Amino acid sequence: MDFQILNSSALLSFFLFVILALKLVRSIKKSDSTPNIPPGPWKLPILGNIPHLVTSAPHRKLRELAKIYGPLMHLQLGEVFTIIVSSAEYAKEVMKTHDVIFSSRPRILASEIMSYGSTNIIFSPYGDYWRQLRKICILELFTPKRINSFRPIREEEFTNLINKIASEKGSPINLTRAILSTIYTITSRAAFGKKNEDQEEFISLTEEATAVAGGFDIGDLFPSAGWLQHLTGLRPKLERLSLQMDKILENIINEHKEVKSKAKESQRDAEEDLVDVLLRLEDGNGNNQDICLTKNNIKAIILVTIITFCQYFSEHNIAH
Repeated sequence: MDFQILNSSALLSFFLFVILALKLVRSIKKSDSTPNIPPGPWKLPILGNIPHLVTSAPHRKLRELAKIYGPLMHLQLGEVFTIIVSSAEYAKEVMKTHDVIFSSRPRILASEIMSYGSTNIIFSPYGDYWRQLRKICILELFTPKRINSFRPIREEEFTNLINKIASEKGSPINLTRAILSTIYTITSRAAFGKKNEDQEEFISLTEEATAVAGGFDIGDLFPSAGWLQHLTGLRPKLERLSLQMDKILENIINEHKEVKSKAKESQRDAEEDLVDVLLRLEDGNGNNQDICLTKNNIKAIILVTIITFCQYFSEHNIAH
């Protein structure tokens, strides 16, 4: 029995050694093939430069490293190749002079699941599809005329908010929740044509998804090790939230298609909201055949539209 245990331990140790050796060889080959990378601190096999950032204040650690290795620094975070820019001069080169090269965001698990394969305008890689989305936003969704047309909705809903706060005089009120609910109601009416009946559930799901996706997860640093995403629980959480949000978005789209169908039967044009505009472009049905969206594309755009409108209405009404 002891001999079998010894053999099993030796076999396991051998396999671990082989995996480590393969990773090391791959790392060496990769570094040899990219000799012009910026300078950076020492790194370990597999982990890379992760140990440098395991502190209570990683932003300060980055500042200290930049003082040593310069304003353009290379860090290998697990399997992720990272360039740290810490000067206005180099930031201009990255964000203005060579912006097309650096315009695509890294594909992470949260964007893949929550934005339907990174197909919204925030996470979509730069290319023809991204340019189509930008064109839709400029010409259809966020024109000054369309934004200004929502002013009566904003005024009505914030008047309702003030009246609600006044009616609760002498009683405690969750002001954060009340303001968030009002902003989402404005967004629902602007984007969907009416208040969404699943509003509270959608707000709750959005808050939870933002908290889950916005945190740090070791699985994002080792994208080839899919089992890590399951081990940390990130993938199951995101898939559950995505499924719940997808049902709400599916209902919104189906309702709009039904309303449009009834409007055609009665030979009466219904007023278009943002979802109607997107449905016009589904599968190239619109006048512009260059723009073709799938249902999942539309859902991804609706999600980012909700976030964008919430931010705009919040800033606009707070500022004024």
